[in-house]
Amino acid sequence: MYERIIAWRERNISEKQIVLILSFFVGCFCALASHLLKEFIHFIQWFLENYLARGEVSYWYFFFPVIGITLASLFVHYVVRDDISHGITKILYAISQRKSIIKPHNMWSSIVSSGLTIGFGGSVGAEAPIVLTGAAIGSNMAKALRLDQKTMMLMIGCGAAGAIGGIFKAPIAGLVFTLEVLMMDLTMTSVAPLLISSVTAAVWAYIATGTQPMFEMEVAEPVRLVRMPLYMLLGGVCGLVSLYFTRVTSRLEDAFKKHIRSIGMKIVIGGAVLGILIFLFPPLYGEGYNVITQLINGHPTASFSNSPLYRLGGTWWWMVVYFIFVILLKVVASVATNGGGGVGGIFAPSLFVGAVTGFVCARLLNSVGLSVSEANFALVGMAGLMSGVMHAPLTGIFLIAELTGGYHLFLPLMVVSVVSYLTILVFEPHSLYAMRLAKKGELLTHNKDRSVLTLMKMGNVIETDLQTVPMDMRLGELVNVIAKSKRNIFPVVDGQGKLRGMLLLDEIRNIIFQPRLYDRFTVRQLMTSPVAILRDDMSMEQVMDKFEDTGAWNLPVVDMQKHYLGVVSKSKIFNSYRDVLVRFSDE
Repeated sequence: MYERIIAWRERNISEKQIVLILSFFVGCFCALASHLLKEFIHFIQWFLENYLARGEVSYWYFFFPVIGITLASLFVHYVVRDDISHGITKILYAISQRKSIIKPHNMWSSIVSSGLTIGFGGSVGAEAPIVLTGAAIGSNMAKALRLDQKTMMLMIGCGAAGAIGGIFKAPIAGLVFTLEVLMMDLTMTSVAPLLISSVTAAVWAYIATGTQPMFEMEVAEPVRLVRMPLYMLLGGVCGLVSLYFTRVTSRLEDAFKKHIRSIGMKIVIGGAVLGILIFLFPPLYGEGYNVITQLINGHPTASFSNSPLYRLGGTWWWMVVYFIFVILLKVVASVATNGGGGVGGIFAPSLFVGAVTGFVCARLLNSVGLSVSEANFALVGMAGLMSGVMHAPLTGIFLIAELTGGYHLFLPLMVVSVVSYLTILVFEPHSLYAMRLAKKGELLTHNKDRSVLTLMKMGNVIETDLQTVPMDMRLGELVNVIAKSKRNIFPVVDGQGKLRGMLLLDEIRNIIFQPRLYDRFTVRQLMTSPVAILRDDMSMEQVMDKFEDTGAWNLPVVDMQKHYLGVVSKSKIFNSYRDVLVRFSDE
């Protein structure tokens, strides 16, 4: 039956038609997945708050995060048996490798694991897991219909756009996010399917939860153009906070991976850190969306009064100090959640930190006599942090406008987002999502030269037809080897096959026709050190840098133990580059 359905589809439905139809169904399933995840999280939070954590200060908050991280970690380790963290990074990797294959379990495993993590108070967001879920839906639906990799890649984008559109009720942001963060090419053939998925998911979200925005402002204060320099100042602050967010997250994640190997120890350390932070700073609990709502509606004290630290004083300056610590510690709480075994993303934490940053800046400006709206600053601060952390200013602008209905703040949103993006760009060339792949040289970008080099692999350009010669070989024996060889370079190796040098025919041409010297010289005396040596684990971008730095036309390749593997030539790279460029351009 399955084969007959595929055959019927190939006969009766064109490629363009199936893409549009599939994008609609991807949007529907993404909306369903988003709704299930949000309801799962809200159910757990409702149960815990109504049956366990009663009272203003509850010691249960010490234990909730540990329980959530433990359940999520056990689920991933024993049921899924695969790494499902860093969802958007996984999507970028699938796209960068031009395979566009995401494992089927990602269509549901991220929903369960992130729901457990966030529902029990994990200080992360549900957006990255749901984006991975949507991308997996698109990839596997396209795979089931036996579509080509180009179409599968487009369906991954449709799944991501549908996920953002569904969970935020923000169809434009879903489209822009896919183009900016996932770095998919903007073409006429890609825009229509992305829009269909995003709009379809958003419509179903409206039907399920109503048409009101996610963060509704009670009073919308008008924008004064005279305050634009202050919004530019806020953009610069958001850029620096984004830099802190990016650097600290990256380094703490590396520390967790390098120094804590045991799953049990990760749970204990991550859960303990998170529990203490949430107990002292309750705004760090969960996604923090209730805190954002309070800040943009002028009720910051509600987020401060339920902390044990509130007893130390309720003055405005103590509140500012408190929220500065919240900004600094949100990153620690997020990494402790994921590092301890939980599953979640940085989408919600960046929005949370942005709102708090905007509020703190507004409160400080008001303290020196400048009258600014704390609600407006909190709102545009979210766009500033998102633009800086994700290197996605358009996503920040449109998402916050759609999330809050704050279209009257479009100009401040643009100013803060652009200034924040330009500020962090001075220090960090890649977003937090792309940084992990960029370090490995596996990131596909809009720069076509770099993208083509990313798609090329070292194994495809290594030439292994060169004749190696031992160091103790005499010149007379070498002449016989040269006579049979079609190449003019000869790698010199020792008895273990390790590279010791290179022998160039041009440098010994003056003595190879003098028989009296055949027994006088050995290869050891005639060889030279290569101007550079390539390793087999280098990216093609690093290889090209070596060629440019040395001006060489041929360079030897070795493994980690310096065993000789072959030679890479510029001409071979250029030929492979042209072949890949043709395929890349066609796609």
